[in-house]
Amino acid sequence: QVQLVESGGGLVQAGGSLRLSCTASGLTFNNYAMDWFRQVPGKAREFVAGINWSGGSIARADSVKGRFTISRDNAKNTVYLQMNSLKPEDTGVYYCATDRRLGLGSHDYWGQGTQVTVSS
Repeated sequence: QVQLVESGGGLVQAGGSLRLSCTASGLTFNNYAMDWFRQVPGKAREFVAGINWSGGSIARADSVKGRFTISRDNAKNTVYLQMNSLKPEDTGVYYCATDRRLGLGSHDYWGQGTQVTVSS
């Protein structure tokens, strides 16, 4: 049974930082690229960042470049999203997902999400 479990969300003031983690089980982690998405009520889920299987290639949405960093530790089956200089518009539920290849958009598995709230 595949599970992706996110953690690290919370309430933070604008300008602050959070580090999200997503730990996978039940799959061969380094067979997958990993993506982070976020969603706010009434809006479509939005791509935030992705990383290939080795960590050698990444992709980020323009809105988070220079502020968010994605990384992974294959020995721990975990992908991270370091979020700095947070803005109120970064508020949302953050989800991790597997992808068969970075940028492919084939998301077989999703986590349950973790809430990030940035106050102004």
